[in-house]
Amino acid sequence: MGWHRELLVGFDLETTGTDPLGSRIVTAAVTEVRDGEPIRHLGWLVDPGVPIPAEATAVHGISSEHAAAQGRPAAEAVDEIADALVAHWAAGVPVVVYNAPFDLSLLAAELRRHQLPSLEERLGGEVGPVVDPLVMDRTLDRYRKGKRNLEAACREYGVTLDDAHEASADALAAVRVACAIAERYPTAASGLRELHRSQIGWYADWAEGYQRWLVRQGGAPEVEIDTRWPLREPA
Repeated sequence: MGWHRELLVGFDLETTGTDPLGSRIVTAAVTEVRDGEPIRHLGWLVDPGVPIPAEATAVHGISSEHAAAQGRPAAEAVDEIADALVAHWAAGVPVVVYNAPFDLSLLAAELRRHQLPSLEERLGGEVGPVVDPLVMDRTLDRYRKGKRNLEAACREYGVTLDDAHEASADALAAVRVACAIAERYPTAASGLRELHRSQIGWYADWAEGYQRWLVRQGGAPEVEIDTRWPLREPA
């Protein structure tokens, strides 16, 4: 029985922007899933303490006014989110995150911002195991054309995504996509620790290849893609 047939935890954030080291959390979801079905869900609406840009509100539907009126203080929510993830990791349960370097790096930046213990400090070691369906899909079906966002992955792997950019829906969909990839590609159904290590290399290979592509397209060669996975710290 592979990891994808055991308890899994989906994690997703909706945020104020696209910079993982500078954006703030607006909503978060930590969803326990077994056999593709949610069995327990934790969710947070957060007051980020800064205005939510209109373009971000257009994506996830949360305005500055709503977050300020109904959201939890950011420091409290960030601390709880980190504790929820660490509890699962400490129990050996994998956390599934679509594009993990974004969500986990953003959470790590929020912990620093509020002077809270890091994920590593809470765990007493490295973060993981993490399963990133985006990394697996890019590697195991590398020549497929088209977008690689969560909506596209759901279409490719036959997963229903009812409410894109709603954190709990995205977290559940990420788990279902991860399971579908593991069913399709036996390489992805290996042991969790082996898979975690493989994804580190897969992500680095993709990032280096993407950098070479940018150079060929006339992009600035001095702008390098960060190859760290599943999270990155400031340089």
